[in-house]
Amino acid sequence: MKFEKPVAVKWIAEFIGATLSGNADQMATGINEIHKVTKGDISFVDFEKYYNTCLNSAATIIIINKKVDCPEGKTLLVHTDPFSAYIKIVDHFRPFEPAHKMVSDTAVIGKGTHLQPNVFVGNHVQIGKNCLIHPHVTIYDHTIIGNNVVIHAGTVIGADAFYFKRRKEREVQYDKMLSCGRVIIESDVEIGACCTIDRGVSGDTIIGRGTKFDNQVHIGHGVVVGKNCLFAAQVGVGGKAIIEDEVILWGQAGVSKDLTIGKGAIVYAQSGVPSSIEGGKTYFGSPVEDARTKMKELNWVKRIPEMWEKLTGKEEK
Repeated sequence: MKFEKPVAVKWIAEFIGATLSGNADQMATGINEIHKVTKGDISFVDFEKYYNTCLNSAATIIIINKKVDCPEGKTLLVHTDPFSAYIKIVDHFRPFEPAHKMVSDTAVIGKGTHLQPNVFVGNHVQIGKNCLIHPHVTIYDHTIIGNNVVIHAGTVIGADAFYFKRRKEREVQYDKMLSCGRVIIESDVEIGACCTIDRGVSGDTIIGRGTKFDNQVHIGHGVVVGKNCLFAAQVGVGGKAIIEDEVILWGQAGVSKDLTIGKGAIVYAQSGVPSSIEGGKTYFGSPVEDARTKMKELNWVKRIPEMWEKLTGKEEK
C-alpha cells in the first residue's frame, strides 16, 4: 500500500512507540511485505532467521524486535512487537470504512457497465467500461476492474487475506494481519459463479488480461495470475503464488503458496502443485510430475497383481 503523501519516519516512530536507529530524516512512502517492498516502503521482521532477508531487501524502513547494526541508507524502528506495530500503521492509514448503500458514492463505474440486482460495490472501487456484474456479487473497497469484464453471481472480490500470527501463550491464539492491499482485475477477464479472490495483505492480487475462471475458484492473497490463463472449477491457489501467462489448471487442482508456475504449463485435474514448476509442460499427480511419466507409473501399478501372480503362482487375495 502506498501512502497518499510521504510520512516522516520520526512521526512513525513516535506513533508506534519505537526506538529509531539510522537515518532519522527518512520519509516513508508506503507499507509492504518483504516480497513486495520497494524503495521508501516500511516492512517488519520479528524472527531472527529472517533478519538478513529483511535488512537486505528494498525496504527503506524496517520495524524489528532487536537492536542490530543499521544498513547504510536505511532506518530501523526497534519495537518489542513488530507485528502489532505494523498493524497499527495499517489501521491508521487504511481504516475500515462502513458502507451505507449497495453502490458507494466513491465508486467509479464506466460507461456501458451493467450491475444486476443486489450487486455490492464498496468504497473507492473502479470498474471500467462494458462490464457485466451478475446478481449478488460483492466487490470490496479499493478493487480495480478493467473493461469488458464479466463476473458471475455470488462471487466475492477483495475479501481479507487468510493471514494470522499465532500467539501460543494466549487463550485466543491467532492475531489477524489486517489487509490493506487490493484486487486488480485486468480487461477481458471472465470470472465464474461463487469464486473468491482475496486482496493482498499489503500489495495487489492481480488477474491478468483475458484470463477465464470457472465456478468456485479460490485465489489467495497477493497471487499474480498472468494473461490468458484458464482455471476450471474448484481450483485453489495459495497466497503469493505467481501463475505466468497461458497456464491451464484443470478442475480441483491445488496450488501451494509462494511458488511459480511457468508460462504455458498445464496441470491436470485433482493434481497438487507443492513447489515451482517449469512452463511449457503438462503435469499430473500429487505432488505433480510430468504427466506422461506419471501415467506410465500408474499403468505399472495396475499390473502389480498380474506380476505377483506370475512370480509366485498365487493369485493375490
